[in-house]
Amino acid sequence: MGALSPSHLILVAIIALLVFGGRGKLSGVMGDAAKGIKAFRDGLKDEPAPPAAAAVDAKKDEARS
Repeated sequence: MGALSPSHLILVAIIALLVFGGRGKLSGVMGDAAKGIKAFRDGLKDEPAPPAAAAVDAKKDEARS
């Protein structure tokens, strides 16, 4: 019961190849997850940053007053 049979080892090897094999499938999935978390955090920010052109125009209007 406690020993691994050859069929168990083959099954573990197949699963390991599916998860870790290929062109960095696991790292690609984690990179996509990190991008999603970053986008979520950016969406939670209170105020979006004003565009640079609008900030320059607002400063010119204040200087005229």
